[in-house]
Amino acid sequence: MNLPLVLVPSPAPKDVLDAIRGRFDLLQPSNQEELDAILTDRGEEIEVIANPGEGPLGKDLLERLPNLRLIAHFGVGYDTVDAPEAVRRGVVVTNVAGSNDEEVADTAMGLLLMTVRELSQAQEHLRRGRWHEGPYPLTRFSLQGRTMGVLGMGHIGQAIARRAAAFGISVSYHARHERNLELPYYPDLRDMARDVDILVVATPGGASTRHLVDAEILRNLGSGGVLINVARGSVVDEQALIATLADGTLGAAGLDVYEDEPNVPPELLALHNAVLLPHVGSGSVPTRRRMAELGAANLQSWFTDGTVLTPVPEARVLTAQ
Repeated sequence: MNLPLVLVPSPAPKDVLDAIRGRFDLLQPSNQEELDAILTDRGEEIEVIANPGEGPLGKDLLERLPNLRLIAHFGVGYDTVDAPEAVRRGVVVTNVAGSNDEEVADTAMGLLLMTVRELSQAQEHLRRGRWHEGPYPLTRFSLQGRTMGVLGMGHIGQAIARRAAAFGISVSYHARHERNLELPYYPDLRDMARDVDILVVATPGGASTRHLVDAEILRNLGSGGVLINVARGSVVDEQALIATLADGTLGAAGLDVYEDEPNVPPELLALHNAVLLPHVGSGSVPTRRRMAELGAANLQSWFTDGTVLTPVPEARVLTAQ
């Protein structure tokens, strides 16, 4: 029995390969030259892509796959996929929404604690033997009495809000649409930034949210304000963030994502009031396994009966029954 043919256009991590190897006939180019050869020789055969998320899937690639019907993306954020163009061509796009919500929310709260209480800096104080010279200085900020605004109130935003409430932090939110939640809603992000002193970014990336957190938003948070970003680096104007952290207009920032990963600006690395993680929000073995299994389940469902489990919002017009 022949296995269903699936193109894996970019290098895939072990958890993804473990979930799909042996279940599908995988075309796995190791470089751009091999990918070009596959697209030239077999492009018309390929109906399904399993996208690990490493490289962009745009119009140029779509044009070389005239019979493509499904892009199964193995991440939650899918800004590397031109979903509107794919849907326009009748291609269903899925992601693994819901599989990493709790892990990313945990990371957001851990990053907040690290940033406000300078925990990573305090650890370095100890590791470098400086405790013998004196205690670590009292931190400027505390988490007590804080107010949080969450930018983006999807599943991850809601999981963050639940955790913040358990810490005694009052939470409000800004999103494109008000949700049926017992939380204050701000239709204008600028107003929310002015009224809170923690802003947690949990909104999808892409063109519609690029630099949504700009210099004005950062100034509105104020010198006691804290920015936490566990979403996409593109949502925050990185140069404006560096400038406001450097001159004290913004108090501190905790970042897990950056505009040009893995390249982090030296100016950001040099800032004492920035806590920086290397995009580890969902980076645990159990969560990555769960993400990979959901991506594989989307593929299996498609080949079984032409349905998918988690279409991205743009693709629901193609999957509505």
